[in-house]
This record gives sequence, structure tokens and C-alpha cells, in this order.
Amino acid sequence: MNTPNNKRRRESVERMEKVFLDLLQTKELGQITVSELCKRAGVNRTTFYANFADIYALADSIRDKLETNLAELYQEEITSGVNSNDYLKLFRHIQANQIFYRTYFKLGYDNNYKIIAYDMELAKRHFQNRFIRYHMEFFKSGLTSIIKLWLEGGCQETPEEMFEIVKSEYQGRE
Repeated sequence: MNTPNNKRRRESVERMEKVFLDLLQTKELGQITVSELCKRAGVNRTTFYANFADIYALADSIRDKLETNLAELYQEEITSGVNSNDYLKLFRHIQANQIFYRTYFKLGYDNNYKIIAYDMELAKRHFQNRFIRYHMEFFKSGLTSIIKLWLEGGCQETPEEMFEIVKSEYQGRE
């Protein structure tokens, strides 16, 4: 029986995801075919289509998993409504999941990403409730660029060093 929690099905999905991520390191999304993916993953096309509508659905599934996994890191903050600004957790997660983040950015998901939450209340205090949308965009774009640059360099700096870089950009603020 092919139920969602079936061990064999989970293993097949994991293999397809791994092969997909590997292929994305050398190819563009539009160059990856279901046939090639299935052959490398050792699964039938029917197995692929039982789990995903197409390659783009597989990409979206991986994005959703990454965003869910990251949200779990900050679940306590989300639940309590308190932003600790603990970007060290983020940088550690990125370092441990580099291939996922490279894929996330390569697929252009950062254009409307959910990875980085912005503390609107803190921003209103810092900027006297003026031009918040611009400050928010500046912060998200800057942080995204730093993350991409770090990934391009193979995450050579430690997460602690990256956190210090971000903190240094906000010196003089509460």
C-alpha cells in the first residue's frame, strides 16, 4: 500500500530529492528531466508522478521543507511573538544545509521568500515609524546578499563570524 508514511515511499522521495539537488548543482531547472532524475534515483516514472506533478512541484516541495524546517528553529519566537534577532541560529542552519540554501536561491525563491522575518515593531521604534517598507527591504536584501556571498565562498567563515558581521551593521541601535 502506498500511503504517505510508507517507508519505501519515503525512501524513494528522499532519493529523488537528493538526486534532484545534485542535478541542480550543475544544471538549470529547465534542463532536468523526469526520466533522467528517475534513472539516477533508481525509481520508476510512475513513482515520481505518484509524488509530484512535475519537476517544478518537486522544487516547490523542497522549498516548502526548507521553510518549514527553518520555521521550526524559530517556533518559540513565533509562538511568543518575541523576536530575539538570533541570526546565529540562522547561520548555523545555513552552514549545515548549504545545498538546500544554494538550491533555494538558485531557483529564485528568495524573490518572495519566507526565510527572514522582519520585526516591524522594532523597526517602527528605530525609524520613528517612517519609511518602514524601505528599511525592511534594505535589511532583507542585505542579509540575503550576505548569505548568498557566504554560500558562494563555501561558508568558510564560521556562523559566529557571520553573526558578528550582521551585528556590526546594526551598531548604535538598541
